[in-house]
Amino acid sequence: MTGRLTNWAGNITYDAARIHRPGSVEQLQKLVAKSDGIGALGTRHSFNEIADRPGGDLVSLEDLPGQAELDSARRTVTVGAGVRYGELSRWLHGEGYALHNLGSLPHISVAGACATATHGSGTANGNLATAVSGLELVTADGEIVALSREKDGDGFAGAVVGLGALGIVTRVTLDVVPTFDVRQYVYENLPWARLEDHFEEIMSAAYSVSLFTGWSGPRIDQVWVKQRVDEPGPWEAAPRWLDATAAPADRHPLPGLSAVNCTAQMGVPGPWYDRLPHFRLDFTPSSGEELQSEYLLPRRHAISALRALDQVRDTVAPVLQVSEIRAVAADDLWMSSSYGEDVVAFHFTWKKDWPAVRRVLAVVEEALEPFEARPHWGKLFVMSPQRVRSLYERLPDFQRLLTDYDPTGKFRNAFVDEHLFGEA
Repeated sequence: MTGRLTNWAGNITYDAARIHRPGSVEQLQKLVAKSDGIGALGTRHSFNEIADRPGGDLVSLEDLPGQAELDSARRTVTVGAGVRYGELSRWLHGEGYALHNLGSLPHISVAGACATATHGSGTANGNLATAVSGLELVTADGEIVALSREKDGDGFAGAVVGLGALGIVTRVTLDVVPTFDVRQYVYENLPWARLEDHFEEIMSAAYSVSLFTGWSGPRIDQVWVKQRVDEPGPWEAAPRWLDATAAPADRHPLPGLSAVNCTAQMGVPGPWYDRLPHFRLDFTPSSGEELQSEYLLPRRHAISALRALDQVRDTVAPVLQVSEIRAVAADDLWMSSSYGEDVVAFHFTWKKDWPAVRRVLAVVEEALEPFEARPHWGKLFVMSPQRVRSLYERLPDFQRLLTDYDPTGKFRNAFVDEHLFGEA
């Protein structure tokens, strides 16, 4: 297949010479074996060039077999790499199981989300990749390699957040837990002083907590609280909480927009897959008229980082649609943005104006630089590649892993060369 393809937001046009949609793993193996430069596409929700292969081949995973295989004894599920979380989640729930967490959008693919360390929220919840216990991938010679947490140990921790650079993932095995229900509440107008004084209490009040702000004043506009019905914890919903007020109806994170696309709120219990994301699988939450950035930094710096961003809010707010603040638990995945330490994530959904966003990102990154902020691998940033490399202590090990799996650089592209190897 040939033709020009864009990412979901339309800000990236892929420069690959050929785009393929293999219908079987065998077809994929042949494509990989004969290609000089190749990469995988999931649901194209990345906002930068991490997935592109200029002049080479891109492979969509959408047509590969996606059937799920549940192993109740091991409490795992194995699925095709191109399967979307929303589709997998509904099926899993019907079988009596759940994933430990989900991102804001259920529309993203399993392999793509895990390869870039995409996450949900919750002080005790690792990112989506922490559920991965096994991978099957097609390597540079076209052969299939199976990796597992049990068999490959520390090396497996290096491969999970692989940034698409080790090979093309065809199957992913995920840990599952018994299914559970969630109640979701939204509070409005949390005073900034209350946030500073009670940050840890707020972020750990429930299974998953998200803060939304437009950085337009001394307040958090909305607090989304997702509470497990079977493990409610000490926090209880009330008409007021830390001087924030319970929303009288369902809300959209963007003020003034209809909540019809959002998951149900008002404390109405529902299955995990229909509460942990902010948006419903059956609806498109946006037309793609946005750009996104995100920075994750050690949670011990959270208050200092909040204050630093508040100092530049007059620069941020005019270019912003909404900003979300979440917590993510530490993990041992080498290239994860939450490697080694609990983190707080500052997400920015920008207006679709790259020249303006680029200028603001320089200000945001300067404000966050003292706090070891790592940019999300799949979103927009202007941080120097040298600075990015300095933030990952296991990078030398990952470089060796890439060389072992892909000695000729078949799966590398300009993004990987520049940010991981320091090569133009």
